[in-house]
Amino acid sequence: MAARLKEKYNKEIKQALKKELGLENPMSVPRLDKIVLNMGLGEATQNTKLLDPLVADLASITGQKPVTTKAKKSIAAFKVREGMSIGAMVTLRGDKAYEFLDRLVSTALPRVRDFRGVSTKSFDGRGNYTLGLRDQLLFPEIDIAKVEKLKGMNITIVTTATDDNGARALLKSFGMPFRQGN
Repeated sequence: MAARLKEKYNKEIKQALKKELGLENPMSVPRLDKIVLNMGLGEATQNTKLLDPLVADLASITGQKPVTTKAKKSIAAFKVREGMSIGAMVTLRGDKAYEFLDRLVSTALPRVRDFRGVSTKSFDGRGNYTLGLRDQLLFPEIDIAKVEKLKGMNITIVTTATDDNGARALLKSFGMPFRQGN
C-alpha cells in the first residue's frame, strides 16, 4: 500500500504544481527525493554508551536502522578524535520518506509549544529545506518514560526542484506550515 501523501501527490499535487509553476514537461514537476535525519551528540566523546538510546530513538521514529556517524577530523578543543562515533543519521527514500513527511507535518510539528510555523528562510538555494527540532519527544513513537536526555535533530528534505520557489510550492502543497510574514 502506497503512502497517503504519495497518492495525494500523484493524484492532485502534481497537476496543481505543473499549473502553478508554469511547467510544460511533467517530469520537471518537483517531487520529494529523500529525507535525511541527523542527530549529533557531543557528549558521546566521553561516554560512547550515550549513543545507544539515540540510535534506538531514531530507529523508532523512522522505522529504519540508523547509521552511526564518525568524526572526520580530530579536534583537541572538543576532545574529539578521528573515527570517534559522535552521532547517528537515517536516509529515507520512497514510501518511507512520504510517510515520515506526513507524520512530521500532521503530528510532530503541531506538538511544538508556541508553534507559529516553520521558517521560510531555511532553503539552500537548490530546492532543499532543512529544519531543526529541539527534542525527539515531538514524535509519538518515543516513550517519554524511557528518555534520559533530550536530543535535537536536523531534518533535511531533499526535493528535485531546481530552485527555492519550486521546493516551497511543493512543501506548501504537502501541508508544511510555513510562518507568515518572513
